[in-house]
Amino acid sequence: MPTSVTMPALGESVTEGTVTRWLKQEGEQVEVDEPLLEVSTDKVDTEIPSPAAGVLTKILVAEDETVDVGA
Repeated sequence: MPTSVTMPALGESVTEGTVTRWLKQEGEQVEVDEPLLEVSTDKVDTEIPSPAAGVLTKILVAEDETVDVGA
């Protein structure tokens, strides 16, 4: 069953983040907690880990695209 990855809240006042780099590509195997992508906010740059093991089937947000927390 697919697992969605959403932009986490990275601070109380952070409302959005920008995907700076995907560390995995569509079709690649990922493990739980393996770094999946890098995001940047006005306060922090960080890696987002995979919430589940499996295959990355579809990237919905391109690099340099900004998304809201929870999206």
